[in-house]
Amino acid sequence: MESMMSMMPGMSMGDAMTNTATATTGSLSTTATATASAMMASMTGVSGTTMSGMMNGCKISMLWNWYTVDTCFLLTAWRIRSGGGFAALCIGVILMTIVLQALGWLAKFYDQRLVQQAKQAAIHAGTSDSLIAKDGHHVSSPSSFRPNITQQAVRTLVRTAQFAMAYWIMLLAMYYNGYVIICIILGSFIGIYFFQWDRLGGLPGYAPETHPEPTGCCG
Repeated sequence: MESMMSMMPGMSMGDAMTNTATATTGSLSTTATATASAMMASMTGVSGTTMSGMMNGCKISMLWNWYTVDTCFLLTAWRIRSGGGFAALCIGVILMTIVLQALGWLAKFYDQRLVQQAKQAAIHAGTSDSLIAKDGHHVSSPSSFRPNITQQAVRTLVRTAQFAMAYWIMLLAMYYNGYVIICIILGSFIGIYFFQWDRLGGLPGYAPETHPEPTGCCG
C-alpha cells in the first residue's frame, strides 16, 4: 500500500481506495455483461437451431423450406446425403400415398365382398328377396349381418394399416419440406384417380337386362 501511495503523490489513501473499488466494480460489470451476452448468444443459437438450421448435422426447419441434401426425417439416422437419395425419398413418398388410397379401396372392396357372400348364402338358404314363396309373398332376409372373427380380423388389419400409413405421411408433412408436400399431393392424385374410379348411379329409366328367375308362383 505504501508503494502505491508513493507512486501516486498528492493522492490520499481514501482516493486510492475509491479508485481501486471503482476499477474492480467496472471490471466485474464488464465481465458480467460479457457473460450475459455469451449466454444470450448461446440461447439464441439454440433457439435458431431448434426452429431452423442444423441439428446433429441435419437440416431441420419448422417453417416452409426447400432443403434437400442433409435433411433428416423422423430419425437422425434417416439423413439424406445426396440428391439421388432425396429423389428416392420423393418417389417413396408418392408410393406411400398411392398405397394409402389402395388400402382404402381394399377395405371397401372387402366389405362389398362380405356382403355378396352373405347374399349368396341367403340365396342358397332360400331366404333371398329375389325368391318368392308359394303364397306370393316375398321371403324376408336379414338387412345386416355381423362378420365372424376371421373376417373382422382381416377388416381390422386393413384399416389399421391404412391408419398407420396416413399417420406416417402426416409426420413427413410436418417437416414443411416443399418437395415432400408436393409429392404427397401428387401421390394422392394418382391414388384417387385409380382407386376411386368407381361406377356411379345408372341413367334414369335404364334397367339392365336380367334373366328371368324361377319363382314359386310362375314355375
